[in-house]
Amino acid sequence: MIREDIVIDHSRSNLLHTVLLLGSMMGLLALLGFLLSGTTGVVMALAAGVFLFFFGPRISPQLLLRMYRARALSPNEAPQLYRIVQELARRANLKFMPKLFYIPSPVMNAFAAGTRNQAVIAVTDGLLRKMDLAELSGVLAHEMSHIRNNDMRVMGIADLVGRMTGTFSLFGQLLLFINLPLLLMGEVAISWIAIILLIFAPTLSNLLQMALSRTREFDADLGAAQLTGDPAGLASALRKLEYYQGNLWQRIVFPGQRSPEPSLLRTHPPTAERVKRLLALKDDFGYSQPPYQTIANDDISGVFSSVQRNPRWHMMGFWY
Repeated sequence: MIREDIVIDHSRSNLLHTVLLLGSMMGLLALLGFLLSGTTGVVMALAAGVFLFFFGPRISPQLLLRMYRARALSPNEAPQLYRIVQELARRANLKFMPKLFYIPSPVMNAFAAGTRNQAVIAVTDGLLRKMDLAELSGVLAHEMSHIRNNDMRVMGIADLVGRMTGTFSLFGQLLLFINLPLLLMGEVAISWIAIILLIFAPTLSNLLQMALSRTREFDADLGAAQLTGDPAGLASALRKLEYYQGNLWQRIVFPGQRSPEPSLLRTHPPTAERVKRLLALKDDFGYSQPPYQTIANDDISGVFSSVQRNPRWHMMGFWY
């Protein structure tokens, strides 16, 4: 059971952070447009953003699944897993249950893709074998919460704004380079603040985008706790994920001396902070019966043959 007052406070805080971060990214883009072409540049930036939002290319879930070599799971093949996802989808008030996919990889991972009406959830062999039902339900509920909150669309907007900011910055730097002789001769005056902004705007936009991603992860954790009524299950899963996904070489050579990334450069919040927030939710609100109540734990991974190969590096920048 989880506390309703904390849920409401966290939800409001996460929504405010999302609006502020997205607004800051769009404001930065508009400012670049103004530096390049005044009011016309602002209008062009906003118009381009609206056009890309409605008509721009989106990453196809099928393309993403092919990159991971995922295959669809049928209800007959994994009935227990389907029952958990079906119950979570019902609790999340989704009209359509997400399709399940299996990734034959020892890496522990899960992700959601698509839209609310055409969503997929993919889980790896490593995740199914190393998580118990409480932990697995927490991870699935986390992905279900991303789908319910339309986080894929939110992050898609942020990605488009970030790409446009990079394009505007590059264009501005090219103009600056072309006019460099006039600038050195003093025939053209350009504010140093404007020059610095043109150079560092993409970096600032990326930092805002990563902060937005961390906020959406906090919100998905909160939603998962609501859907399962078991914050401790997801907290345990997060600890296990951090342990298995840590740098193996670093654990062997320098045990207890891991060097974490700076918090500003993370797309996910620190695990310790996520666990702390989840465990603070326990008390008197939420679903009393977990979605895995009557399912045998050893039935989940029994239908899959064990994956023996080592993790592989994909050219797109991820392990699978």
